[in-house]
Amino acid sequence: MRLAFAYGTKTIAFEVEFRHRKTLEISIEPPDIIKVVAPIGTSEDDIIKKVRSKANWIVQKLFEYKNMKYIKIHKELVNGESFMYLGRNYSLQIIIDQSKAKPEVKLHQGKFYITANTSNETILRMALQEWYREKALEKIKKRIIYFQPYFKMEPSEIVVKEQQKRWGSCTSNNKLLFNWRCVMVPAPVLDYIVVHEMCHMVHMNHSKEYWKLVESIIPDYKERKEWLRNNGVRMDL
Repeated sequence: MRLAFAYGTKTIAFEVEFRHRKTLEISIEPPDIIKVVAPIGTSEDDIIKKVRSKANWIVQKLFEYKNMKYIKIHKELVNGESFMYLGRNYSLQIIIDQSKAKPEVKLHQGKFYITANTSNETILRMALQEWYREKALEKIKKRIIYFQPYFKMEPSEIVVKEQQKRWGSCTSNNKLLFNWRCVMVPAPVLDYIVVHEMCHMVHMNHSKEYWKLVESIIPDYKERKEWLRNNGVRMDL
C-alpha cells in the first residue's frame, strides 16, 4: 500500500507493509525510497500521523542521500576484475577446464579463482554468488556464537538469502536472516550487522533502549554503521 502527505512544499510518499509486530518502523533506502512496516490492523490515519511526526528526520535523510553515490557498479566476470571479501579486494582469475562438471570457486594467495568448463558470465556469476553465500553463513554463525553470551535468547534459525534492500532482519520468533553480501564488508562491520539483528531478539524496534543495547556490545557502532551507509552499495557482484 502506498500513502503520502504534504510536508511544507514537499510531498512525502511511502510504501507500507503490514506484519505481525507491535511497533511501527520507518526506513529510508538510497536514494529516496521510504518504507514503513506497521502492525497488522493499523489504520491509514495512524500510520500517516506517525510518519508525519518523523517528517523532519525523513527530509534530512533524503537530503543526505541526495549526493550519495548509490548507483551500483556492474562488475564483469573477466580476468583482473576485483571482488570484495571481508573488506579487501581480490582480483579474479578464470581457468577454463573442460573436465569440470560444475564451476569451482576458491580464494587462494590473494586471488579469486573460478575453474569451469565455460566462460559464460551468468554461470560464473552464479558460482561466485554461491561461494559468497556459503562463506557468509559460515562467518555469520561463528560471530553469532561469539556474541551469544550477551543475550539470554538464541536465534531459532540463521538464514542467508538474497536481500536487495536489507543487510539483515529478525522475525518475531527470532529467526535471523542475512544478506549474502554481508561477507563482503570488513569484519568489524559484519559484527555490527550481526549484533544489530541479534539485538532485535530483545527489542523489535529501533528505540533508545535498542540502540543502548547495541552500544553496550559495540561501543563504536555508529562508525561501523556509517561505513555501511557510505560503502554498502559497493558490495555486490
